[in-house]
Amino acid sequence: MKHILLGTALVATAATSTYAGSADLAPVEPMIVEPVTVAPTQMGGDWTGAYGGLSFGNLSADADDLDDSEGVYGVYGGYDYDFGQFVVGGELDYQTGEDIQLGGIEVDDVLRAKVRGGYDLGRTLVYGTVGAAQLNTNIGDDTGFVGGLGVEYKVTEQITVGGEYLAHRFDDFDGTGVDVEADTVSIRGSFRF
Repeated sequence: MKHILLGTALVATAATSTYAGSADLAPVEPMIVEPVTVAPTQMGGDWTGAYGGLSFGNLSADADDLDDSEGVYGVYGGYDYDFGQFVVGGELDYQTGEDIQLGGIEVDDVLRAKVRGGYDLGRTLVYGTVGAAQLNTNIGDDTGFVGGLGVEYKVTEQITVGGEYLAHRFDDFDGTGVDVEADTVSIRGSFRF
């Protein structure tokens, strides 16, 4: 009886394997997955828009054989338009600080209206600037020429830091017959809108 049960179990096991196909597992077909491409996000490629910021630096002035140098601070604002590789814009800025003494003349502050044009390097903008500057003193004020170079770097899309050098020239300052030259070197921090 044991032999009959054992034989029946053996036949049942063999029959199950035969009807199921085989004892080998069916081959798994490979699943093809399309690669996901993520578009790179470029930061700093567009300089178009309004901006404003704060500056801190040094103003050196020279009138005839007199010269003085003091720290200055100020505010500025402007607008840039990015044409691809080239950026063009305009800016107004104001700087004041400790009075600079040139003999009996005390330089109080300077107001500038400038245009700037530069090269877009992505996150960095290198530019040149020219315009008019008004120098205010205790004996009066006069308008002269200003020109310089600067660089600006995008820390984020809205925050930039940079530096700027400006040279000023005021011929026959306020009719006194004295020519005044001034240089400023400033670090700048901007918020771009």
